[in-house]
Amino acid sequence: MTIQNRDSFLDNVAKSLGRPRLTEGVKRPKWSLSPQWDVYEGYSADQLVDVLERQCIAIHTDFKRTDKAGLSETLKEVIEGYAGKKLIAVNDHRNEEFGLPAIFEELHQKGIHIRIWDSTRGKENQVYAEMADIGITFSDITLAESGTLTLFNDKNNSRTISLLPRVHVAIIPKSTLVPRITQATNRIHEANEQGREVSSCVSFISGPSNSADIEMNLIVGVHGPVQATYIVVDD
Repeated sequence: MTIQNRDSFLDNVAKSLGRPRLTEGVKRPKWSLSPQWDVYEGYSADQLVDVLERQCIAIHTDFKRTDKAGLSETLKEVIEGYAGKKLIAVNDHRNEEFGLPAIFEELHQKGIHIRIWDSTRGKENQVYAEMADIGITFSDITLAESGTLTLFNDKNNSRTISLLPRVHVAIIPKSTLVPRITQATNRIHEANEQGREVSSCVSFISGPSNSADIEMNLIVGVHGPVQATYIVVDD
Protein backbone atom coordinates (compact mmCIF):
# COMPACT_ATOMS: atom_id res chain seq x y z
CA MET A 1 0.00 0.00 0.00
CA THR A 2 1.31 3.46 -0.93
CA ILE A 3 0.63 6.53 1.20
CA GLN A 4 -0.50 9.39 -1.01
CA ASN A 5 0.28 13.10 -0.37
CA ARG A 6 1.76 12.42 3.07
CA ASP A 7 4.40 15.16 2.95
CA SER A 8 2.06 17.89 1.72
CA PHE A 9 -0.53 16.91 4.33
CA LEU A 10 1.99 17.08 7.19
CA ASP A 11 3.40 20.36 5.84
CA ASN A 12 -0.09 21.88 5.95
CA VAL A 13 -0.65 20.65 9.52
CA ALA A 14 2.64 22.21 10.66
CA LYS A 15 1.79 25.46 8.86
CA SER A 16 -1.60 25.59 10.61
CA LEU A 17 0.21 25.17 13.94
CA GLY A 18 2.45 28.11 13.06
CA ARG A 19 5.73 26.21 13.19
CA PRO A 20 8.08 24.36 10.83
CA ARG A 21 7.48 20.67 10.32
CA LEU A 22 9.50 18.43 12.64
CA THR A 23 11.19 15.50 10.94
CA GLU A 24 13.71 14.35 13.55
CA GLY A 25 14.65 14.67 17.19
CA VAL A 26 11.07 14.37 18.37
CA LYS A 27 10.90 13.64 22.09
CA ARG A 28 7.99 12.72 24.30
CA PRO A 29 6.77 15.70 26.34
CA LYS A 30 7.23 15.73 30.11
CA TRP A 31 3.89 16.48 31.67
CA SER A 32 3.64 18.46 34.90
CA LEU A 33 1.12 15.93 36.25
CA SER A 34 1.17 12.16 35.76
CA PRO A 35 -1.60 10.76 37.98
CA GLN A 36 -1.52 7.43 36.17
CA TRP A 37 1.68 6.60 38.06
CA ASP A 38 0.25 7.45 41.49
CA VAL A 39 -2.32 4.65 41.79
CA TYR A 40 -0.99 2.06 44.27
CA GLU A 41 2.45 3.68 44.11
CA GLY A 42 4.76 2.13 46.69
CA TYR A 43 2.59 -0.93 47.24
CA SER A 44 4.47 -4.11 48.07
CA ALA A 45 3.91 -7.32 46.10
CA ASP A 46 1.77 -8.69 48.92
CA GLN A 47 -0.37 -5.54 48.96
CA LEU A 48 -0.88 -5.85 45.21
CA VAL A 49 -1.99 -9.46 45.71
CA ASP A 50 -4.65 -8.16 48.12
CA VAL A 51 -5.80 -5.61 45.53
CA LEU A 52 -5.99 -8.34 42.91
CA GLU A 53 -7.97 -10.63 45.21
CA ARG A 54 -10.57 -7.93 45.85
CA GLN A 55 -10.84 -7.18 42.14
CA CYS A 56 -11.42 -10.85 41.34
CA ILE A 57 -14.75 -10.60 43.14
CA ALA A 58 -15.81 -7.79 40.80
CA ILE A 59 -14.82 -9.68 37.64
CA HIS A 60 -16.43 -12.99 38.68
CA THR A 61 -13.12 -14.84 38.95
CA ASP A 62 -12.14 -17.41 41.56
CA PHE A 63 -8.93 -16.56 43.40
CA LYS A 64 -6.38 -18.93 44.94
CA ARG A 65 -3.02 -18.25 46.52
CA THR A 66 -0.26 -20.76 47.17
CA ASP A 67 3.49 -21.29 46.81
CA LYS A 68 5.41 -23.58 44.45
CA ALA A 69 5.26 -26.45 46.93
CA GLY A 70 1.50 -26.13 47.26
CA LEU A 71 0.73 -25.52 43.57
CA SER A 72 0.24 -29.23 42.85
CA GLU A 73 -2.59 -29.67 45.34
CA THR A 74 -4.14 -26.31 44.51
CA LEU A 75 -4.16 -26.94 40.76
CA LYS A 76 -5.55 -30.46 41.18
CA GLU A 77 -8.25 -29.10 43.48
CA VAL A 78 -9.25 -26.47 40.91
CA ILE A 79 -9.33 -28.98 38.05
CA GLU A 80 -11.41 -31.43 40.05
CA GLY A 81 -13.74 -28.62 41.10
CA TYR A 82 -14.47 -27.90 37.46
CA ALA A 83 -14.80 -31.64 36.67
CA GLY A 84 -12.10 -31.21 34.08
CA LYS A 85 -11.46 -34.27 31.92
CA LYS A 86 -9.69 -32.64 28.98
CA LEU A 87 -6.99 -30.02 29.50
CA ILE A 88 -4.81 -27.99 27.17
CA ALA A 89 -1.80 -26.12 28.54
CA VAL A 90 0.67 -23.59 27.24
CA ASN A 91 4.08 -24.81 26.09
CA ASP A 92 5.96 -22.49 28.44
CA HIS A 93 9.49 -22.66 29.89
CA ARG A 94 7.88 -22.09 33.29
CA ASN A 95 6.12 -25.45 33.13
CA GLU A 96 9.26 -27.13 34.44
CA GLU A 97 10.02 -24.38 36.95
CA PHE A 98 6.60 -24.71 38.56
CA GLY A 99 6.52 -28.51 38.44
CA LEU A 100 3.67 -28.86 35.96
CA PRO A 101 4.95 -32.03 34.19
CA ALA A 102 4.72 -34.02 37.46
CA ILE A 103 1.27 -32.57 38.18
CA PHE A 104 0.06 -33.45 34.69
CA GLU A 105 1.42 -36.97 34.96
CA GLU A 106 -0.46 -37.51 38.20
CA LEU A 107 -3.66 -36.20 36.63
CA HIS A 108 -3.10 -38.43 33.60
CA GLN A 109 -2.94 -41.44 35.91
CA LYS A 110 -6.42 -40.45 37.11
CA GLY A 111 -7.78 -40.57 33.58
CA ILE A 112 -7.57 -36.88 32.75
CA HIS A 113 -6.36 -36.20 29.21
CA ILE A 114 -3.81 -33.40 28.92
CA ARG A 115 -2.25 -31.85 25.86
CA ILE A 116 0.64 -29.39 25.83
CA TRP A 117 0.33 -26.95 22.94
CA ASP A 118 2.45 -28.21 20.04
CA SER A 119 2.86 -25.76 17.16
CA THR A 120 3.82 -28.59 14.79
CA ARG A 121 0.30 -30.05 15.08
CA GLY A 122 -1.33 -26.98 13.56
CA LYS A 123 -5.13 -27.00 13.34
CA GLU A 124 -5.28 -30.13 15.50
CA ASN A 125 -4.45 -27.98 18.55
CA GLN A 126 -7.41 -25.72 17.91
CA VAL A 127 -9.82 -28.62 17.43
CA TYR A 128 -8.69 -30.11 20.74
CA ALA A 129 -8.97 -26.74 22.51
CA GLU A 130 -12.58 -26.43 21.34
CA MET A 131 -13.37 -29.70 23.14
CA ALA A 132 -11.23 -29.00 26.23
CA ASP A 133 -12.77 -28.32 29.62
CA ILE A 134 -9.86 -26.23 30.87
CA GLY A 135 -7.10 -24.13 29.32
CA ILE A 136 -4.04 -23.42 31.49
CA THR A 137 -1.79 -20.41 30.92
CA PHE A 138 0.88 -18.35 32.71
CA SER A 139 0.45 -14.61 33.13
CA ASP A 140 3.42 -12.56 31.89
CA ILE A 141 2.37 -9.28 33.53
CA THR A 142 -0.58 -9.03 35.93
CA LEU A 143 -2.53 -5.81 36.53
CA ALA A 144 -3.72 -5.76 40.14
CA GLU A 145 -6.11 -2.81 39.75
CA SER A 146 -8.26 -4.38 37.02
CA GLY A 147 -7.54 -8.07 37.59
CA THR A 148 -6.07 -8.30 34.10
CA LEU A 149 -3.70 -10.94 32.76
CA THR A 150 -1.15 -9.98 30.11
CA LEU A 151 -0.34 -12.91 27.82
CA PHE A 152 2.48 -12.74 25.29
CA ASN A 153 1.05 -14.92 22.54
CA ASP A 154 3.31 -16.77 20.13
CA LYS A 155 3.55 -20.19 18.47
CA ASN A 156 3.89 -21.90 21.87
CA ASN A 157 1.29 -19.78 23.66
CA SER A 158 -1.73 -19.49 21.41
CA ARG A 159 -4.72 -17.28 22.22
CA THR A 160 -6.74 -20.43 21.63
CA ILE A 161 -5.71 -21.82 25.02
CA SER A 162 -7.35 -18.98 26.93
CA LEU A 163 -10.30 -18.44 24.58
CA LEU A 164 -11.81 -21.76 23.52
CA PRO A 165 -11.97 -24.09 26.57
CA ARG A 166 -14.95 -23.81 28.93
CA VAL A 167 -12.69 -22.68 31.82
CA HIS A 168 -9.52 -20.58 31.89
CA VAL A 169 -7.06 -21.27 34.71
CA ALA A 170 -4.21 -18.76 34.92
CA ILE A 171 -1.08 -19.36 36.97
CA ILE A 172 0.18 -15.97 38.18
CA PRO A 173 3.75 -15.75 39.51
CA LYS A 174 3.64 -13.07 42.20
CA SER A 175 6.65 -11.41 40.59
CA THR A 176 4.51 -10.51 37.56
CA LEU A 177 2.23 -8.20 39.55
CA VAL A 178 2.16 -4.47 38.73
CA PRO A 179 -0.35 -1.84 39.89
CA ARG A 180 -2.09 -1.17 36.59
CA ILE A 181 -1.84 -0.98 32.80
CA THR A 182 0.48 2.06 33.07
CA GLN A 183 3.30 -0.14 34.35
CA ALA A 184 2.44 -3.04 32.05
CA THR A 185 2.68 -0.99 28.86
CA ASN A 186 5.83 0.68 30.18
CA ARG A 187 7.48 -2.74 30.63
CA ILE A 188 6.57 -3.69 27.08
CA HIS A 189 7.83 -0.35 25.74
CA GLU A 190 11.15 -0.68 27.61
CA ALA A 191 11.66 -4.22 26.34
CA ASN A 192 11.10 -2.96 22.79
CA GLU A 193 13.56 -0.10 23.19
CA GLN A 194 16.20 -2.45 24.63
CA GLY A 195 15.91 -4.73 21.62
CA ARG A 196 14.47 -7.64 23.55
CA GLU A 197 12.07 -9.90 21.71
CA VAL A 198 8.47 -8.85 22.32
CA SER A 199 5.47 -10.80 21.10
CA SER A 200 3.64 -9.22 18.17
CA CYS A 201 0.36 -10.27 19.81
CA VAL A 202 -0.32 -9.25 23.41
CA SER A 203 -3.62 -10.26 25.04
CA PHE A 204 -5.14 -8.44 28.02
CA ILE A 205 -7.69 -10.70 29.74
CA SER A 206 -9.82 -9.77 32.75
CA GLY A 207 -11.60 -12.82 34.11
CA PRO A 208 -14.10 -14.91 32.14
CA SER A 209 -15.72 -13.76 28.92
CA ASN A 210 -18.37 -11.11 29.52
CA SER A 211 -20.28 -8.34 27.84
CA ALA A 212 -22.67 -5.57 28.87
CA ASP A 213 -23.36 -4.25 25.38
CA ILE A 214 -27.12 -4.79 25.62
CA GLU A 215 -28.82 -2.35 28.02
CA MET A 216 -25.77 -2.47 30.32
CA ASN A 217 -26.77 -5.91 31.63
CA LEU A 218 -23.63 -7.93 32.36
CA ILE A 219 -23.65 -11.38 30.78
CA VAL A 220 -20.76 -13.73 31.61
CA GLY A 221 -19.61 -16.35 29.13
CA VAL A 222 -20.68 -14.71 25.88
CA HIS A 223 -17.76 -15.45 23.58
CA GLY A 224 -15.17 -17.42 25.54
CA PRO A 225 -14.59 -19.18 28.88
CA VAL A 226 -17.61 -19.04 31.17
CA GLN A 227 -15.46 -19.43 34.29
CA ALA A 228 -11.96 -18.44 35.33
CA THR A 229 -9.59 -19.07 38.23
CA TYR A 230 -6.44 -17.13 39.08
CA ILE A 231 -3.78 -18.98 41.07
CA VAL A 232 -1.18 -16.60 42.51
CA VAL A 233 2.06 -18.41 43.28
CA ASP A 234 4.63 -16.96 45.65
CA ASP A 235 7.77 -17.28 43.56
